[in-house]
Amino acid sequence: MGRVVVHLHGKPSDRNMAMLVEEYSQRLKSRVRLEIHSVKLVAREYLSSLPDSTILLDEGGEEFTSTEFAERFAEWTISQEDTHLAIGPADGFPKNNGYKSISLSTMTMPHELAAVVLMEQLYRSYEIGRGSAYHRA
Repeated sequence: MGRVVVHLHGKPSDRNMAMLVEEYSQRLKSRVRLEIHSVKLVAREYLSSLPDSTILLDEGGEEFTSTEFAERFAEWTISQEDTHLAIGPADGFPKNNGYKSISLSTMTMPHELAAVVLMEQLYRSYEIGRGSAYHRA
């Protein structure tokens, strides 16, 4: 069973954001093979340090509803391959980088908030798959 690996551009400097990332991470870690990696490099070095199969989180990426994202999440968790998701630096990833991308929103948000939203959506995806009352659509 593959892991879901979340790559963050540095650790959240906002204490509240860091606590939320950790909260959702802890909720998931006992249920899903999840890893979080934080590295603070300039944008091009950060991008080149990621595996070629990484999916970038970008406002211009493919959009999903939470239910559609949960379907994708279910595929990731049963795959033999690891799934890598990456939140970019504050100014985003370099354009035309050749990576697949998905969008959490077409609105721009701080990268630290994007990390929180991604972690919550991963947790929500798990709960949708479980059939719990957490997701109320």
